[in-house]
Amino acid sequence: MLALRLRAGLYAFRESLFLLPALIVVAGAVAAEAAWALDRAAPELLPVSLRMSTNAAIWLLSVVAGATITTAGVVFSLTVVSLQLASSQFSPRVMRSFVRDRLSQAVVGLLVATFVYCVLVLRHLNGEPAEPAPGLSLALAVVLTVATVLLIIAHLDHLARRLQVGEVVRSIAGEGRDVVDAVLARGAAEEPLRGRVELPGGGCRVVRAPHDGWVTQAGSADILAAVPPGTVVRLETRTGAYIHEGEALATLWPVPDRPGPVDRRLGAVVRVSATRTMQEDVDFAVRQLVDIGLRALSSAVNDPTTAVESVLRLGSLLRRLIACDLPPEAVGGPAGRVLLRPWELSHEEYLGHAFDQLRHAAPAQPQVAAALLRTLRMLAVHAEDVGRPGLVAPLRRQAALLLEAAEAEPALHPADWRWLRAVADAATDPADHGPRLVDGAVPAE
Repeated sequence: MLALRLRAGLYAFRESLFLLPALIVVAGAVAAEAAWALDRAAPELLPVSLRMSTNAAIWLLSVVAGATITTAGVVFSLTVVSLQLASSQFSPRVMRSFVRDRLSQAVVGLLVATFVYCVLVLRHLNGEPAEPAPGLSLALAVVLTVATVLLIIAHLDHLARRLQVGEVVRSIAGEGRDVVDAVLARGAAEEPLRGRVELPGGGCRVVRAPHDGWVTQAGSADILAAVPPGTVVRLETRTGAYIHEGEALATLWPVPDRPGPVDRRLGAVVRVSATRTMQEDVDFAVRQLVDIGLRALSSAVNDPTTAVESVLRLGSLLRRLIACDLPPEAVGGPAGRVLLRPWELSHEEYLGHAFDQLRHAAPAQPQVAAALLRTLRMLAVHAEDVGRPGLVAPLRRQAALLLEAAEAEPALHPADWRWLRAVADAATDPADHGPRLVDGAVPAE
């Protein structure tokens, strides 16, 4: 349970625009007091210092403090504008990738830390010309100022690249692959059970959700450790699902001798959060990429190229996903404990979540429909190559439904539909180069 809380805390730390800057500000305050103490204790022994009059030091620190706090306001404004642009142009769900950006957090923290550092050093200066200025404190102020300027330039360059749609979808797909790898690594340590699991007699105990929210973590080892030996626990939800307060969270066989503590332990290890996260939720990465594609196909945005890029990144993520064995439905644990997870998503359900909505929105845009057909065909070939022939039929069904919708689309020219049919049937179709139609037919190879 401690490891579960630690993982949740680290994830919250990464997703917070406050915690890292606050730590940097605290470090700036500590540095100010430490530098002043060294200046007072042994100024002649300091290897690095800056010599100037007290009046000049006050002027320097005042200018730096005023400039940094003003620039901090500008950086805050840029951050808010980038969040608004990401929300309106892509999807509200991609805002989290901008909030958790380490460079943005570091810039905000360093700006405020430099301001706090200068203010704390200023309070030690009384303006007496005869009194020497603190050399180390001034040297550190100059170093912080230069570092802040360089970091601001890097932040502006980084922000300009982060707002590009290619970088947005790349980061989401990359994080999704990392989540897939992490979930599979935890699944490799599980003990899958084959065959039918017999439920113990003596009735069952239903554990209710403590509050509304999204299920963000439900590790098998934590769940099995939370129940008594010999217990079969069936998880009545899954990671990434929304659950209401009082809904069934898990069912236990048999009824525990002390059900209250068991309920509390299960409520703690199956974490229900106010917002959906990607800690163990591969489907959330799929959801974000689909949302970007749907927003791009809306009449308000009308950006088919962005939709095409979203489809291609979906294909990259799904190639990784369909090649892997998903966590088993039944897991064994120590002392006869068993965990059942009947509601975990299958490969077919992931494919449906990825393509169903895009398939409905794409027929009016031939280039997007062609990208979908190419991706579906590529995934079907990949499924056969990695030994998943059962996924070929669902992929071909998606392509067939897309072609039917395109044929019924009144705004689509018949020649465009024939081209889409050729794309779907082509054995070789590198990127956007062919198959090409000649008088309404595909040329012979």
